[in-house]
Amino acid sequence: MSDKYPIIAITGSSGSGIYRVSTVFSHIAWREKIKPLIVNGSAFHRYERDEMQRAVREAQADGRHLSHFSPDGNRLDLLADFLAEFAQQGTGRYREYLHTEAEARAAGGKVGGFTEWRPIPEGTDLLVYQGLHGAYKGGDLDIGKLADYTVGVAPIVNLEWIKKIHNDTLNRGYSLDEVKEIINNRLFDYVNHITPQFGHTDVNFQRVPLVDTSNPFIARDVPSLDESVVVIRFNRSRKQEFPYLMKMINGSFMSRPDTIVVPGGKMEYAMELILSPVVKAMMEKRAQLRQG
Repeated sequence: MSDKYPIIAITGSSGSGIYRVSTVFSHIAWREKIKPLIVNGSAFHRYERDEMQRAVREAQADGRHLSHFSPDGNRLDLLADFLAEFAQQGTGRYREYLHTEAEARAAGGKVGGFTEWRPIPEGTDLLVYQGLHGAYKGGDLDIGKLADYTVGVAPIVNLEWIKKIHNDTLNRGYSLDEVKEIINNRLFDYVNHITPQFGHTDVNFQRVPLVDTSNPFIARDVPSLDESVVVIRFNRSRKQEFPYLMKMINGSFMSRPDTIVVPGGKMEYAMELILSPVVKAMMEKRAQLRQG
């Protein structure tokens, strides 16, 4: 953690919609006139796509669990070093994982591969990590402790699967059977390595659809935001002005002392209301240190 080089970590699995948070940060950055860097957790996968498929088959033959959700499927040691270096010095190296043909063409690489490592741009004011392990804790690693603020994005599981099925089949070239196999293989790691993170975060956003999602494998479309509500739960150690939020967000209400529920269409607006003061406070502390 660092006041001079602040870090926000967003954790959520594939299909959770964490990209919405990065959109929110781009809006905040424009208003606050700051330069954030958003780094995707897929940059720290251990294997390229072909290598991962072979490694998964070998693990299954040995009776082991391996997926992108599991620590062994990633270089979490490199992620921890990357975050620690930025917190201390404002420097570090990162790369990108190329999910689609368009990304591969733009980067001059191959689908399922990585770009070369590159340095963090000079003048970066805020590092935003978004990926699978933003609040991971296990063994000697505590990724969440390296961030100044952690955000969980965790829709109910069937909605998450529907979004993943549509994204992977329409945008990444997978068949439905291949996506089913991926989901099935990840279940153990989801329960043991992804879910526990949402107990460590500063705030969680959970989208709950108001339509039938009981069989995600036959859903023809992804439930829209307007067909959902969003349950927002705060870590009780963080003060939050609930009356202000309910005044600003029409149709919101508190379901528990640490939880507010908002209409799905207000999700990004709620995120901005909640995260803007967090970023502003970070930038004020950073400015004070730079002046001193």
